[in-house]
Amino acid sequence: MSADLLATIVAATRRIVDVRQQRESPAALRERVARLAPAPARPHATADSRGGRFLEAIGRRDRVNVIAECKRRSPSRGVLRPDYDPVAIARDYAAAGAAAISVLTEPTFFDGALEHLTAVRAALKEVKADVPVLRKDFIVSEYQVLEARAAGADAVLLIVAALDPAELRSLAEFAAEWGMDALVEVHDAQELSVALDAGARMVGVNNRNLRTLDVDVKASDALIALMPPDVVAVSESGLRTPEDLARLRQLGYRAFLVGERLMAVADPGQALRELLAGVTCS
Repeated sequence: MSADLLATIVAATRRIVDVRQQRESPAALRERVARLAPAPARPHATADSRGGRFLEAIGRRDRVNVIAECKRRSPSRGVLRPDYDPVAIARDYAAAGAAAISVLTEPTFFDGALEHLTAVRAALKEVKADVPVLRKDFIVSEYQVLEARAAGADAVLLIVAALDPAELRSLAEFAAEWGMDALVEVHDAQELSVALDAGARMVGVNNRNLRTLDVDVKASDALIALMPPDVVAVSESGLRTPEDLARLRQLGYRAFLVGERLMAVADPGQALRELLAGVTCS
């Protein structure tokens, strides 16, 4: 993703949020969230408060934690799945052993929708699958955090490259106030420093260079040594084989976000099952 494309996506996101706020005011959304999805009791929540169910799920040491992703397309590869059915995919992921599920909700560049997240949460509840869900989007406002909570998200993605440090901390703390965790995404050491200064408890290292679209897992190799032991490190992008996960797990990564590898095959659930089966927990 070029720097210009990132800026374009963020600008488009802000416009979309403005439109949605005209349809439902922030005050009205807050009232709706309070009715539908009240935050659990976490008085004086901050970005570095004790985490919620998403952090707990992907931080477990007794299993291989994969955050399995639902997305129809990406800017780098175009349409990944013309017959995209996030509900069916999420059910298959849960049955296959996903630690958590990521749902793309960005509409312009990923063909996502908030309705996909709402439907996935409802479907998981229906089959009694206790799998937390991440809203994967370009979060730039408290309004989007409230939308995520209303849709049933347990966590939101916050991208350091898309936010200034004050925005990052403020949005992480706001998410915590509403009972959600924040997965803070970085690509290099400078961004990692910003994430840690903001109190991030979960840090995702994106192996995709946001300026060139190139994927190189060496980003994860380089940054793991800089991760504090109490931070849950997540490796994202370019993970294709059990050997990839096993090697990074040995380095200290606690979870892995896998999307295109699963979306590009006929049976994503079976692909996840095979990926997990090939990694030992030793």
